[in-house]
Amino acid sequence: MARVAANQDKAEADRAHYIYVQHAKMTSRRGKTVMCEELTDYRLTPSADGTDEQLLKVDGRFRRDKNYISYTALLPRDDEKPKEADTDKEKEKTKDKDNEKKDKKEKKEKDPTFDPNSNETIDRDIVENMRWNLIHEKSKDGVNAHLFPLTTKDQIDYAFRMVGRERLNGRDVFHISFRPKKKDDFGWSGDAFIDTAEFQPVLVTTGMARKIPFAVRTFLGTNLPGLGFTVTYAPQPDGVWFPVTFSTEFKINVLFFFHREIILDAQNRNFEKTHVTSRIVGEATPVEPEKTQPPLTPQ
Repeated sequence: MARVAANQDKAEADRAHYIYVQHAKMTSRRGKTVMCEELTDYRLTPSADGTDEQLLKVDGRFRRDKNYISYTALLPRDDEKPKEADTDKEKEKTKDKDNEKKDKKEKKEKDPTFDPNSNETIDRDIVENMRWNLIHEKSKDGVNAHLFPLTTKDQIDYAFRMVGRERLNGRDVFHISFRPKKKDDFGWSGDAFIDTAEFQPVLVTTGMARKIPFAVRTFLGTNLPGLGFTVTYAPQPDGVWFPVTFSTEFKINVLFFFHREIILDAQNRNFEKTHVTSRIVGEATPVEPEKTQPPLTPQ
């Protein structure tokens, strides 16, 4: 696994020279009914601080009153909302008790999955926040960091076991299982299929190493059955291995009455290697061109 770790460390550095598009489909279902479905395309460009993301396309729909409402823009994130929203919150806190009771009564009468005064639903909020947390915020190469412990830094806390050799995606692979070294660690356990020649991952699957504690499931009514992730890798023409697909499918059960199935399918595509690295420097002083000597004439 030391060789795999070294290759992963190098591959992460090499991937910083690629521009690519990440296409993602995120869905929230209640039983067989789609409550919210969202397609996004982002262009990811390497930068000095990591990766710059440019939103290219949004195509979504959410369910309201047995109909679907389409949208083509994302909801503003908390750090993007206008400051006036904070002022409004302060005003709400100053309401007298009678008004507060009235507000609570009106909230109870509303459909818990939709506020008629906004385009935000619980399902849309779940879809956009889940997508952001899994493939954008603190992500690496379009995949949330630390979900797949194969780099030198991440391998330290995990134990690995050789399961055998197999054939996968047209390649000979080592089948290796892994889990946290500490039995009480709420990390990830899973399987990694490593190319026997390149020592690069071809497929990695993970699941929760431990179940959510019984007390949390019982008293708080919260559970995430089936939570796990899958990522597949493939080499680019120059030999750099890249995660090309990332997916997950799990259920959310909250407070014994809110049940959803969450599905994410993301694909990295349209890879383009950058050949020039640009750097902005301070104001430069122009340099006078050297004066050329007149040609010598023969005597």
